[in-house]
Amino acid sequence: MDVIGQVVSLKKAGSNYKGLCPFHNEKTPSFVVSDAKQIFSCFGCNAAGDVFEFVQRHYSLDFPATVEKLATEYGIDTKGAQYQSSNKDELYEINREAARFFYKSFLTPGNPATAYMQGRGIDSETTKRFGIGYADGEWDSLLRHFKALGTDVKLLVSLGLVTESKGKHYDKFRDRVMFPIINTSGKVIGFGGRALAGAEPKYLNSAESSVFLKKNNLFGLNLTKQDISKENRGILVEGYMDVISLYQHGVRNVLASLGTALTENQAKLLKRYTLNVVLAYDADEAGQAAALRGAEILYKEGLKAKVLQIPSGKDPDDYVREHNKSGFLELADAALPYAEHKLEAIKKKYDIADTDGKLDFIKEAVVFLRTLSPTAAETYIKMIAKDINISQNAITLEYNGNTIERIEKTNLSKSAKNEDNTGKLPDVLEKNLIRFCILSKDYFEKIQSFEHAFTSRYGYEIFKSLEAYYLQGDGSDVKNVMDSLDENGVKIIEDILETVFFAGKEEQIFADCIRKIESSGLIKREKEIVQKLSMADEAENAEQIDILTRELIEVQREIQRKKS
Repeated sequence: MDVIGQVVSLKKAGSNYKGLCPFHNEKTPSFVVSDAKQIFSCFGCNAAGDVFEFVQRHYSLDFPATVEKLATEYGIDTKGAQYQSSNKDELYEINREAARFFYKSFLTPGNPATAYMQGRGIDSETTKRFGIGYADGEWDSLLRHFKALGTDVKLLVSLGLVTESKGKHYDKFRDRVMFPIINTSGKVIGFGGRALAGAEPKYLNSAESSVFLKKNNLFGLNLTKQDISKENRGILVEGYMDVISLYQHGVRNVLASLGTALTENQAKLLKRYTLNVVLAYDADEAGQAAALRGAEILYKEGLKAKVLQIPSGKDPDDYVREHNKSGFLELADAALPYAEHKLEAIKKKYDIADTDGKLDFIKEAVVFLRTLSPTAAETYIKMIAKDINISQNAITLEYNGNTIERIEKTNLSKSAKNEDNTGKLPDVLEKNLIRFCILSKDYFEKIQSFEHAFTSRYGYEIFKSLEAYYLQGDGSDVKNVMDSLDENGVKIIEDILETVFFAGKEEQIFADCIRKIESSGLIKREKEIVQKLSMADEAENAEQIDILTRELIEVQREIQRKKS
């Protein structure tokens, strides 16, 4: 109450307090604070949480900075808690000094980085705003600068500013435009460097470190977070230059992922500022595929994602320079919701004028629709029916097909999750099954009916990721699957790819795997029957005992048969 009351004018409303929400524009108060429960909730934009969540949202801070701010204001000693962050503070300061060094080099007359940015239409005010720098072509300019300051070279290596090879050290970034990556607390956590003389890779990011994890950060958010909250919409692009160009042209609610597929953590970070996101990725096939994957991540995290399609194969930078802010925003306003864009992408794969093509489209479309809420699915079923001139009832029947089977699979899935919520790693059997799934779609389809065999959390998650990408037609590219997993899931797949081989005995090993799964199921059933028999009353359950006894004999015979 004390903290929120400093920034929101609150009035008593029953046992609670009410005021205008600070997170979106409104005229009628819908922001409620419960002093008794120590929480807030807005019924207009759905923002909710405790005092830490409020401070994080309002002041655009990360959690450690939020704790520090509250502790300072209320006289709470956090020295013990801050002790472990001392090393991070030193790393932040080194990155900050590196950013200053690169910026000074950028201001040196005649350097190619300045010419490059001017050629891209970026003015000096914008380059200053983003702290754009230049890493010259020398092998050790930055290294010599830090040596003069007495900085430990090991720290420079850990941050990816300096590389070590054969006992010698040299600058990692050379002859590149430098884009400082700054977190929402204003700390420089890393760099992106764009080659100026055709060197490869074209873009080079800092190595990940204790202060820089790509999956947890978004480029430009430090500058645009307030505009995103104010507009209640974020425009997510792929590259540094897209962010900078859009920003210069007045589109200020823009940000970018850091050269990798959008992650769940990045979606959660963005969710602090808005629930509405437009993905403005490149118009080429790779860009649109990345946009769909990103939209799916956002959708799963509860955000409302739309996908913008830029005409004529352009990227956001090209388009905004040609059509200015108003033209780009018109395009953003016309962006398709995630589900609608996904259905359009599916439809393009088939010849809708052909009867078989139309039926194949419906089959794949309903698989996707089952991932949506029933209300959303019904809405899009109506849309598809009208679009391709097919009865809505027919599509609904297809959508509801195999209902019992899907319920059973859901129950098995829940069972697998409930058996293991501790993150247990896949056993040998699960690893073999995952390797077979990666090996070919044929093996994957055979394994689908044995989904219950994945009893570990990660085994089950990897299988479901493979299933999702096979249904989308991308299952053969394991990199796509890895993009949808967390760090542990990726490591497990990498381990499987490196250690699980069949040496030409695929069919034999696969048959062994299926035999083990079936035997495991039989043993489980045997235990269940024995337990039921032990609890049954001979007088009252004579008929049931007889049925169970005969089933037990059959199960035990089958177990012995599979062992032989």
